[in-house]
Amino acid sequence: MPLIRALPRALLLIASIFVFGIAQAEDLKEIAQLANQGQQAAALERVNSYIASNPKDVQAQFIKGVILAELNRRDEAIKIFADITSKNPNLPEPHNNLAVLYAEKGEYDQARKALESAIKTHPSYATAHENLGDIYARMASEAYDKALQLDSGNTRAQNKLALIRDLFSSTKKPVMSATRPVTKASEPAKLANTKQAAKPAQVASPTAAPATPAPAAAVDASEDIKAAVAKWANAWSDQDVDAYLASYSSSFKTPKGESRSAWENLRRSRISAPKSIKVEISDLNINMESNTQARVSFKQNYRASHLSQRTGKTLVMININGQWLIEQEVAQR
Repeated sequence: MPLIRALPRALLLIASIFVFGIAQAEDLKEIAQLANQGQQAAALERVNSYIASNPKDVQAQFIKGVILAELNRRDEAIKIFADITSKNPNLPEPHNNLAVLYAEKGEYDQARKALESAIKTHPSYATAHENLGDIYARMASEAYDKALQLDSGNTRAQNKLALIRDLFSSTKKPVMSATRPVTKASEPAKLANTKQAAKPAQVASPTAAPATPAPAAAVDASEDIKAAVAKWANAWSDQDVDAYLASYSSSFKTPKGESRSAWENLRRSRISAPKSIKVEISDLNINMESNTQARVSFKQNYRASHLSQRTGKTLVMININGQWLIEQEVAQR
């Protein structure tokens, strides 16, 4: 299970928008409402237009970052929030959102640094303190998992890992909130009302750990991974390009180092061109490298109207928001 789920609809907190001018406030409120209604694409188009006319509006940049995160365009969202923190280092909320996005990618040290920056600028920022505790717990969990991989009989590591899982096993899986949109660049954001932000994320654990938790976790993950690989192969066979591409993480390493858009365009043309495609998977083997990363090897039998080939393939998969997504794909001819 992942540490972090996607950013919640932080744009629901539109009551906290403070900008210079009623007209601008109304524009941003309308953009926020579009996003809250699930119309992220339209909201993104509107906010891009707004930013073109108001390039220094920090509030608009913040909203754009949240929209991009909701669209799973995490790298772009990270760039937005990193730019905001660079130009406005005293605003804690963008630091918190950077931590959310880094944690979703498994970059826990980066997440830790972002949260420490948020706390440095705003020591009373409770959300950042709790999120930082969750990051430390997650890093500890991975360290204990590694210890058990090296020495499965290490009872001390087993007990410590069980304590961490027990700590959160009864907790409903909340999310690390995007908290509050920022306000003026010269001061921390303030809520315009007393409505509480969503609770931050905790280390997720589906059940209390047994005496030897690592194997059970691996079994559970294996079933989810098998289902994810089957879904990917079925989407390919059905020539459902959107579903096929949705199986890849936003940080997917393209085979030849080309841009993500160039790779997607190539895959769209190759999947859509044949009259029919059939992809079958066999001899699947899963190697859990951590709780959130696995290396999946299998034989792939590809048959299309113009081609038939059998190859070996390895997928490096990562767990993001409870979904196993492809981070890297390597074919062996």
